[in-house]
Amino acid sequence: MSTQLTWRHGHHVLVAEPWGADSVRVRAGLHRIVAGRPGALLDAPPPTDASIVDGALVNGRLRVEVSPAGLLTARRADTGEELLREAPAHFWWPGARHFEPAGGGGHRVEQRFAAYEGERFYGLGQHGHGRFDQKGMVLELQQRNGEVSIPFAVSSRGYGLLWNTPAVGRVELAANGTRWVADRAPQIDYWLTCGEPAEILRRYGEATGPAPELPAWASGFWQSKLRYRDQAELLEVAREYRRRGLPLSVIVADYLHWRHLGDWDWDTGNWPDAAAMTQELRALGVELAVSVWPSVSPLSANHAAMRDTGLLVATDNGSGVHAEWPDGETDAPLGVSFYDATDPRAREFLWARVHESYGKDGIRAFWLDACEPEMRPGHFHNLSLSAGPGAEVANLYPREHARGAFEYLVQQGETEILTLVRSAWAGSQRYGAALWSGDIPATFPALRSSVRAGLNVAMSGIPWWTTDIGGFHGGDPADPAYRELLVRWFQFGAFCPLFRLHGHREPRTERAGVGDGGGPNEVWSYGAEAYEILAAFLRLRERLRPYLHEQLRGGLPLLRPLLLEFPADPDAWDVEDAFLFGRDLLVAPVLEPGARHREVYLPAGAGWTHTDTGTTFEGGQRVSVDAPLAQIPLFLRDDARLPIQEE
Repeated sequence: MSTQLTWRHGHHVLVAEPWGADSVRVRAGLHRIVAGRPGALLDAPPPTDASIVDGALVNGRLRVEVSPAGLLTARRADTGEELLREAPAHFWWPGARHFEPAGGGGHRVEQRFAAYEGERFYGLGQHGHGRFDQKGMVLELQQRNGEVSIPFAVSSRGYGLLWNTPAVGRVELAANGTRWVADRAPQIDYWLTCGEPAEILRRYGEATGPAPELPAWASGFWQSKLRYRDQAELLEVAREYRRRGLPLSVIVADYLHWRHLGDWDWDTGNWPDAAAMTQELRALGVELAVSVWPSVSPLSANHAAMRDTGLLVATDNGSGVHAEWPDGETDAPLGVSFYDATDPRAREFLWARVHESYGKDGIRAFWLDACEPEMRPGHFHNLSLSAGPGAEVANLYPREHARGAFEYLVQQGETEILTLVRSAWAGSQRYGAALWSGDIPATFPALRSSVRAGLNVAMSGIPWWTTDIGGFHGGDPADPAYRELLVRWFQFGAFCPLFRLHGHREPRTERAGVGDGGGPNEVWSYGAEAYEILAAFLRLRERLRPYLHEQLRGGLPLLRPLLLEFPADPDAWDVEDAFLFGRDLLVAPVLEPGARHREVYLPAGAGWTHTDTGTTFEGGQRVSVDAPLAQIPLFLRDDARLPIQEE
């Protein structure tokens, strides 16, 4: 018996079908539904006990019905409660679904839903606007440095919706309706599930692919800066951590360690023996992570071969240049190209070159920088990719780039895989992608925005996230005001899924407007008072690593908004400046300069013990606690016992 729900009127056709527990996939188009289009959903959904009941599709707790006029409504099957419904823009035209010809058989498509009083939206990727609840926002569905488009939203009404198209477009979460727009797509395609927020995230992971297990080497401290100029400098930093007895798990060789962009190899003048460097670091218990960019300079040894075999991104205007970047000995910017990450041949070519250089040195940790891709100007509509026209598929790029790294590392026999990425799309988590916040300012407002951004990434199905501790752009290590910011950011970073110090510190040097190098950025760079605090948080993070790995095995992110664990507490849905580190530890970072105490909301349904004083509070109240520079408020849930205090 078929469990597809089909509605047709003239050339307009809609199909809803079960797609995982308590979930449906809805597609609508003209004439036909096109199978096999790029999206985030795994190819085959798990079987369910769905059925057609009184003309409606019922799958577990989700019921979807379509009116004779073609308007879809989703309800809770067990209570009849309306979750969302399509709403036409006008009683006559256009309707709730709109297809406008975009040439070449494609369409600009729109999908409209009703707005509901008090509804809140979370997720939708990473944005710098500084808000957790995204209701009232207009968000571009396009990748930029620091702006990461993941078209998955969790609603306070008890549903999650994935806009299952990688097209450039936007989502409008307005007071008079919600509208999803794709600038070019063959059809409308979205996935819908229901339940509590934690259930929604687990269903999303099942539908788009779960993240692998976080590698043991990745959960410790990452040391990075823009940039270590040579092998000797990088090794000396790692040795100094060892001499001081400080934990260090990863150290990073940032960009410009190559001769030419797109060589994917070392400049042996500055990095004469990478194999020996990697071996020494590993003997110290440290992984070397290497920056791999997707752009290719015309000076690179790989450029001509990739151009002539069609492995670079094409454009509708015929130009093979996508950005300008300084390269080699000249400060004059050159026109560079991006490889086509949506082409399996291009991915294979890039990672074969990576293996010939970094792979032979034993390197297994990669930093996929500028992978939006960072084009200047960023006219994605002008691109022609292997997967389709840029307007239709451009948001796939960062996910497919991470896929290339994942498949290469699997081929090499690696079982613990993580790549650090600056951009992601729906499903990136299944390829071991760990997202970071991009090139953000070194300011307290940027720190506050980063907390909200990290919470929304967690609600977007990406369980691994981090930030440039201290911000990226600037920061003088000798400035007392900046030292305070760095300490507060470091304290927040100690409770992020990845714990990573990075930035372009003063005094900065630049070439052709691009950062070439910066000041010191190690934990001992910020004076004696800051050093003692940072060292204490390094040791705390080290003690919490076993707990961290345990918490990531349950299908939920490590960085948890309070609403994820306490959905029945309405006040928990409003908290955007504190979070749970796993199930049992509430973290309230200090986000204002000069603050030495702060107010913290403790969610109802649990008791909370302040780790500095040992005082226990009942949940459902706000408390004010001291927060001297060396501490941030931490609270243990109920009878949890974690090694917060150093013995």
